[in-house]
Formats: sequence, structure tokens, C-alpha cells
Amino acid sequence: MKNQGMKMKRICASLLVFAAVSAVRVDAQWTQFRGPNGSGVDSSTGYPTEFSPSKNVSWKTSVPYGQSSPVVVGSRLYLTASDGDRLITLCLDKLTGKELWRREVKRARVTEAYKANDPASPTPAADEAGVVSFFPDWGLLAFSPNGDPRWGLPLGPFRNFYGMAGSPIIAAGLVVLVCDQQSDAFVIAVDRATGRQRWRTDRPGVRIGWGTPVVFKPAPTRTDVIVLGSTRLDAYDLATGTQRWWALVGAGDGLGTAIVNGDAILMSSQGSNEPALPSFASTLAKYDKNKDGRLSFAEFSVDKDMGEHFGWVDANSDRVIVADEWNAASNQYVGESGALALRPGDAAGRLQPAAIAWRFQKNIPYIPAPLLYQNVFYMVKTGGIVTSLDAATGKLLKEGRATGAPGEYYASPVAADGKVFIASTEGKVSVIRAAGEWELLGVNDMGEEVHATPALNEGRVYVRTRSAMFCFSAPR
Repeated sequence: MKNQGMKMKRICASLLVFAAVSAVRVDAQWTQFRGPNGSGVDSSTGYPTEFSPSKNVSWKTSVPYGQSSPVVVGSRLYLTASDGDRLITLCLDKLTGKELWRREVKRARVTEAYKANDPASPTPAADEAGVVSFFPDWGLLAFSPNGDPRWGLPLGPFRNFYGMAGSPIIAAGLVVLVCDQQSDAFVIAVDRATGRQRWRTDRPGVRIGWGTPVVFKPAPTRTDVIVLGSTRLDAYDLATGTQRWWALVGAGDGLGTAIVNGDAILMSSQGSNEPALPSFASTLAKYDKNKDGRLSFAEFSVDKDMGEHFGWVDANSDRVIVADEWNAASNQYVGESGALALRPGDAAGRLQPAAIAWRFQKNIPYIPAPLLYQNVFYMVKTGGIVTSLDAATGKLLKEGRATGAPGEYYASPVAADGKVFIASTEGKVSVIRAAGEWELLGVNDMGEEVHATPALNEGRVYVRTRSAMFCFSAPR
């Protein structure tokens, strides 16, 4: 009887654990950058149209600065930040904003990066087992839901003048991370439970980028991870890291995420018909004071606007720019710009042009990822210009401006409840009625800068500003 009683206790305990995990999974709707598989879409309803620091505020919590976006799993909201040499992972109660725990590590190094980036740009990924943070100046760190350290995997140093910002994802028991940089780019997968490397695949020819991978299932027995890079889109076998196929998709930098739409992959990439820089000869004539045919940092930094980008051109970091480096940087963005839909089918190797179902080449954003919602494809670019396309054909449906919210846009659009939420760096969050002929419903002023993409979960809009984390909800 005693053994039988112990057995029953174990069964009950197992059922309780299963129930708890199941409950977490039901609520785990925004587990990574841009939510479910990077789509930017939540299925809940009841989202507010009007909100501000003084209206429809469920809670506000002061947080250290960071450009990473919040993620929500079960009752917990996770985000990352930095403060001097401290790299911070935070956990808040999603309903009250109360800080549940804070874990810090000291930076393993201080990597010089462009001023617009920061040490906590990558968004963490979370599931029922806790959260995984990526700090370029340390590596990957995993914590339990209660903040217990699980594992750490040092990575880097990285060579990306503008800083790293690609975010990890969790899929099929793996943590997958894209590390595109000025040389030696790679994608890596580690065991979710232990942090041990399962595979690592080099990405030759890929330059700097900030892409977050997405999962694509072209067949019931096959799962790929799709990686948006500086000039190409790649598919890798999720289990092994073996490259499946690749396609030239434009030029520029790999930013944001691609979008999975059934058997198609949608994306946008900004390119240019002209080199990004003037000719090397004309630049030498202007700045090469010692006439040695090279540009030193001291010579080039005379021009403040150009000089602050010296590290982007100086590929080998020797503080001198030669013709090959200059021309490689200048031509990096030369190529077709556009939004497009790819249908790779069961292809292997390089995709042929026939795999492109449609392409649209106007109003292409630079930083914000596009959005697919209710069969409409949205793009948002500087100036608050919103473009909507038919997702099946690429046909233009509407282009216009989110009046009252001009300026720069770093955050990507997200959608739920028939609404699309768009945040500008000035802190204006526009809400539009989702439709091909979309309509601006209102503009909400956060009162300070917004760089992070908002998170959506169970009717609540989570907005991170420069100094605070807000939760907004409609009256219930």
C-alpha cells in the first residue's frame, strides 16, 4: 500500500507538471522577436486603439536602457538591458509589471560599435523552460522561469562595425542564432536544455547583417530554418544545419525576418542602382594628405559624417582603407531592391528566377521587417509611409502616410484584432485598421523614444520606451 501511495503521488505530481507546462504553452504567444515564428501577429482580441502614459495603462515599470523587444510566455515578460559593464536579463510579471528577478553578467569585452546600436539589441527567446538571452559581448545565457542559471555559451568576439542585433529563436529543442559579420559569418544551433553545440554552418560571402531566422516546413517530414542575409536568402536543415537552397534576393543588409505564408516565403530587401560611396580616386584626392594611395583613420575622420563610418569600410580593422575595401563597401548595396514572394518547392542549390512569384519595388523599408496579416502584406518606412500589397499577387492596394507620426522607424509593425500597430523612434505608435485599403485609427504618443518592436499578448500591448516598460489594455 505504501508503494502504491508513493506511485500515486508521483503520478499526480507528473500530471500537475504536465498541466502547468500545458498552460504555459497555451499562453506562450510571443516567445521571440516579432512573436510566433517572427510573424508579428497575435490571435487574441480586445486590443486598445487609444493608449498613452496617461490612458489605458495597466502598468508602467522603469527598466534600464536596451533596444531589445519584450517577449511574453505564460505569466512572465522577459527583456534584456545593459548598464555599463553589466548585461542584464529581466523578468517581470506580465499582469502587474512587478520585477520578479534580475540576473546580471559582466561583459567579457567591450566591442566598439556604431552609436545607434547598444549591447542589448538582440531580443531574447523564451519557452516553458525559461529564457535564452544573447549578448554579443558575452554570448548565449539561459535561465529558468524563476531566474536560476541553466547554462552559458560564450560566443565572439564579432566583427560587425554597426554591432550585432540578430535574435535567437527556439525550435525543435534547439536554440538557433544567426551571426552575420564582416567576415566569418555563421549560423549556429545549440541544445536548448544544455547549451551544447549541435551544429554550426559557415556562411561564406555573407557580410554584416541583423537577421533573425524563421522556421519553414515545406513538407510534413522536413523542417528548414530560413535565414535572411545581406544579399541572399538561405534555407538550412533545422536538424543538421545542411544548406538546402539559396537565392539572390537583393542587396544591402539582412534585417528583421522573412515571413512564412504556406508554401511561400515573403520578405523585403533594400538595394540601390548606385554605389553607396563616391569613387576611391576622388576620395583620395580630397583626403589622402600624404599621397600614399590609402586612407588612414586620421585622414578620413576629418569629415565627421563620413568619418564615423570608417570601421564599416575598414574590413580588416587595420585602421587603413585601401581600394579593394572601399569598392567592396561601396558596391554592397548595388542590386535589386524589393519586396518579393518566393516559392522554393523541393528545390536544392540556387533557386531559379521562376521561384519568384512576385516582386514589388517601391517604398521598401530599411530596418522594419514587413508584416503579413489577413492576406495583406504591409511595409512601413521612414516618414511613416505605409504600403499594402495583395499577399498572393504583390498587387499594390494602398500607399499613404501615417499622419502625425513622421520621422524614423526602427520597430517592425505587429498586428492583432484587426489592427496594425506601428511605432516610430520618436515614440508615436500609430494604429491602423487592417485592410488592403487600410485606415489610420489614431496616433498614440509615448512621450519618449521607442526603438523596440512592441509585443502583443492576450489583448495587451507591451511597449518599451527608452526608460520604461508599459502595458496597455482596453477597459475590461
